[in-house]
Amino acid sequence: MLWRNRNLKIRAKNKKMRIQTLLTTDRLLIEPLTVNDNNFILELVNTDGWIKFIGNRNVTSQVEATAYIQKIIDNPNSTFWVVKIKNNQTKIGIITFMKRDYLEHNDIGFAFLPNFTNNGYAYEAANTVLKNVTQKYNLSHIFATTVPENIISIKLLKKLGLFFDKEIEVEKEKLYVYGISNDKLSINEITK
Repeated sequence: MLWRNRNLKIRAKNKKMRIQTLLTTDRLLIEPLTVNDNNFILELVNTDGWIKFIGNRNVTSQVEATAYIQKIIDNPNSTFWVVKIKNNQTKIGIITFMKRDYLEHNDIGFAFLPNFTNNGYAYEAANTVLKNVTQKYNLSHIFATTVPENIISIKLLKKLGLFFDKEIEVEKEKLYVYGISNDKLSINEITK
């Protein structure tokens, strides 16, 4: 499952901040991205799904992967988490949270290696991040963007309780924006 991902920023209560929280579920560890994740990021950004739905990042070596990660880490507003299977520490995907320039509210995103899709991992990790950031930072709304062709991501967005909000064009590309308000997220969690 893949989600469109761009510059990573977060803004809460008109203050910019970095979210650096270790999160866990019954099956997963969700840890902040570090430069030690360069081999994993090199593999992930070169999967067919990433290139098709997110775009080619031109990361073709460990050195370039390290530089790509360092750029993310150096952005004081960026948050990327690496999702790992708890029992064997296998890195399987990422969850992101940002304030995009072209959206009024923060945006959540995700990308997973093809061998780890359809196991509920993306839902489990994304739902955990949604709960954490909305409770910790009292955000009123959260958005998500995806290309219309990314049907798998759209299904996950709906499962997470996000609803289609609007269609926008960014850099000559059509994007669907999905959203959820904090009060709907709380109701969604109670019913799951």
